Amino acid sequence: MKATPLAIPDVILFEPRIFGDDRGFFFESFNQQVFEAAVGRSVSFVQDNHSRSAKGVLRGLHYQVQQAQGKLVRVVEGEVFDVAVDLRRSSPTFGKWVGAHLSAENKHQLWVPEGFAHGFVVLSERAEFLYKTTDFYAPAHERCLAWNDSTVAIDWPMSEQPLLSDKDKLGKLLSDAECFD
Repeated sequence: MKATPLAIPDVILFEPRIFGDDRGFFFESFNQQVFEAAVGRSVSFVQDNHSRSAKGVLRGLHYQVQQAQGKLVRVVEGEVFDVAVDLRRSSPTFGKWVGAHLSAENKHQLWVPEGFAHGFVVLSERAEFLYKTTDFYAPAHERCLAWNDSTVAIDWPMSEQPLLSDKDKLGKLLSDAECFD
């Protein structure tokens, strides 16, 4: 598996080696040793999540101010544009974002460490999105960064307004958001 740090080096794109023939394909979707060598620390995952969304749905940008979650994300049906925003005030990349196209076809995965807001927009007719988390979901600590904050200036690859949940419509601007030290 190839591991490539993105423009914010703590966010890592994983590209598996795919073995395929006319019968189908095989690939190793997760290997703890390879993963930990790439991220440079021990990581334990405690929860797996699975969502399905229609084209144009934008989920995020979510994070938890306590019980912060690292996320290893991938798509098993369709395609999304996946985004991580650095919310660590002590980081030289605070307020910056990185994104990657994840699809069932490319089988790429993205590591979004603790201290980042995370979200994605569905580019295909529908998408099934899987992710592992390093801590449990804690609704009392969940926060949402506004997907369209002009100071973060995410270049979402979409031409129409996204479909948002009521919760995501209330996302805060970076200037008003609770962040990490």
